[in-house]
Amino acid sequence: MKLNVKRTILVGFAFLAISAFWQMYDNKIPLILQYTFGLNETITGFIMSADNILALFLLPLFGGFSDRCNAKMGKRKPFILVGTILAVIFMIGLPIIDNLAVSGTSINPLHLLIGFIGVLCLALVSMGIFRSPAVALMPDVTPKPLRSKGNAVINLMGAIGGVLFLIINTVLYSGSKPAETHIDYLPIFIIVAGIMLIALFVIMFFVNEPKLAAEQAEYEAAHPEEQLTEVDETSKKVIIPKPVKKSLIFLLLSVAFWYIGYNAVTTWFSVYATSQWGMSDGGASLCLTIATAGAIASYIPAGIIAGKIGRAKTIKIGAAILAISFAIAFVYTLFATSFNPVLYAVFILVGISWAMINVNSLPMVVEMCAGGDIGKFTGYYYAFSMAAQVITPILAGTLYGVNPKTLFIYAAIAVLISFITMLFVKHGDSKFAPQKGIEAFDIDD
Repeated sequence: MKLNVKRTILVGFAFLAISAFWQMYDNKIPLILQYTFGLNETITGFIMSADNILALFLLPLFGGFSDRCNAKMGKRKPFILVGTILAVIFMIGLPIIDNLAVSGTSINPLHLLIGFIGVLCLALVSMGIFRSPAVALMPDVTPKPLRSKGNAVINLMGAIGGVLFLIINTVLYSGSKPAETHIDYLPIFIIVAGIMLIALFVIMFFVNEPKLAAEQAEYEAAHPEEQLTEVDETSKKVIIPKPVKKSLIFLLLSVAFWYIGYNAVTTWFSVYATSQWGMSDGGASLCLTIATAGAIASYIPAGIIAGKIGRAKTIKIGAAILAISFAIAFVYTLFATSFNPVLYAVFILVGISWAMINVNSLPMVVEMCAGGDIGKFTGYYYAFSMAAQVITPILAGTLYGVNPKTLFIYAAIAVLISFITMLFVKHGDSKFAPQKGIEAFDIDD
């Protein structure tokens, strides 16, 4: 059994677009809210959590809708098409309003802020339309035992989208400090919009979803695996046995806690680095680029490691490393007032550990569902991650306002809790024994 890497890469262009958008969102929106509109950390954190509040409802909803979609182009592609186009339209409006707010216009500043938040919400709703369907496309066309490896490739594509933004941002704004002067972010928004449209083109013209889904259905029929779910003979409804449900709940709690920790750092690091360490916006982006590079180098090995020792063990190792990395960063902030390049090693560890977690968590969730519910369970996965991120920008932002040094210890404690909850997860590991070496990633044409 071999993973079709070429096909998985093409499917992964949807995740590339998603990751480029969210990297830009986490990096730029807090800076605009604080430095252009003058909002404090708590209010900024609340607004930053809006995407997560919307996602609580939108991701399971549109994931379930796509499960039941019977469009000629496939289940997922209609949502990817509509959502991407709408997101591109609305996101371009954000830097335009930002520039207008500092242009000396006669428009009431409060009205501009309300307009900015309104357009931001429309962009976030647009992303919610296609996020679950886009991610569900990989397990739709990948056999269960290969989904960790498939997710490794998907996350690699996502990392490429994120690092494209970070590199471009570093080049465009390497000498810019938002606290000192207003920065025009329209160029970076236009570039990310272009990346998203190119990714959409690839999905629409090079991924034949109905054909791939049919091939996957034939494979599953010829190679049936033990099902973790049961079917009630009377109602014909899919039932999750209590032990499996317990594992699912603890796994989703783990997802929530490691996102609480990780997202706190990705949301507030640019603000921390520019205000506490005196770094430029581009310098702060370079740190995140280093972390992303560590993740990129680790996605494929993380899938291979999971095939050897199991997904749950791989995740627990990753959570332990991530918690330790944030703890090291916290200790550093207690004694230093400027950035030291030695911290790049910590950011590399952050990337490696995040890859070990991220590659294997979604496959564990969808392993516990029936085949027809992949979109819905993908929505559950993202609903828990988004619920966590509703809390963390606000709470971390409030703590940051009290003392900026709380950022990294807050993250370390949250990730440590995720390690503890993972100890109760007993289901979701594939039973497949993978091939060794390079054969594990041979391409089927």
